[in-house]
Amino acid sequence: MNISLPDSLKSFVDEQVSARGYGTNSEYVRELIRKDQDRMRLRELLLEGAVSAPAGEADAAYFDGLRTHIHQHP
Repeated sequence: MNISLPDSLKSFVDEQVSARGYGTNSEYVRELIRKDQDRMRLRELLLEGAVSAPAGEADAAYFDGLRTHIHQHP
């Protein structure tokens, strides 16, 4: 895949590659695509949660249970 960019965007990409320690422009672009995929997946999950029925009150006991679960299943 080849992507054409105007000089101003190419310069920006080159600066980001240097400043952020990417080895190539392709690595930088791949990271942007992965972040966009993550953002889209998070949006899907949030929308699913918004239309789902409430599961119960999110009180201190609920969060304590989540912490316990996370510590037991790293």
